[in-house]
Amino acid sequence: MTVGILGTGGMADALATRWARAGHRLAIGGRDAAKARRLAGKVGHGARPTGLREAAESSEVVLAALPYGAGAEVARELRDALAGRVLIDCANPVGPGFRLLTGQGPSAAEQLAAAAPGARVVKAFNLCHESVWRLNPPVFDGRPLAVPLCGDDPGALTVTAELVRALGCTPVTAGPLTHAHLLEATAALYITLWVGQNADVQALAPPLPHATG
Repeated sequence: MTVGILGTGGMADALATRWARAGHRLAIGGRDAAKARRLAGKVGHGARPTGLREAAESSEVVLAALPYGAGAEVARELRDALAGRVLIDCANPVGPGFRLLTGQGPSAAEQLAAAAPGARVVKAFNLCHESVWRLNPPVFDGRPLAVPLCGDDPGALTVTAELVRALGCTPVTAGPLTHAHLLEATAALYITLWVGQNADVQALAPPLPHATG
């Protein structure tokens, strides 16, 4: 499929590289044309540099690999170009002290959906550092990494699940887009434990047979 990347940072690099190697066609969109050219050259496999609007207009799926706040701003600018597109949000609204910046308000993904109401928004890929997405594949103790997805559009979830499988991971549907705040809060908690306390987050949950008593 054709995938547009909005952004030229670490997450854009990691996911675009893996998807390009899996045979998807990539358009790397950035406000800074030089950065878009450098990233497209690094990704290779036919990835082409574009502006933000062209990346959205020319693609079936668009990844908003942008910092919290910037994603909604760009989505607002491109709302017409994003209409009908699957728009994946991977942002984590986490600030100093590992604080969740959205507070009691709408999640980052819901803010993206409000900024581009014609887009079919899915929350995904926010629970792991960019280095995890560079692994080929991300398998730990013999288990492929599970990637939770939140969204309201079944077709958009299906398409996003295909991109998850292209990474060698397992998609897990985690409910409607209103559940995106749960994924974002989970990321804030994980970062608090991983970075703040060097804790093993995998040890928080019992094996599945013991999960429900």
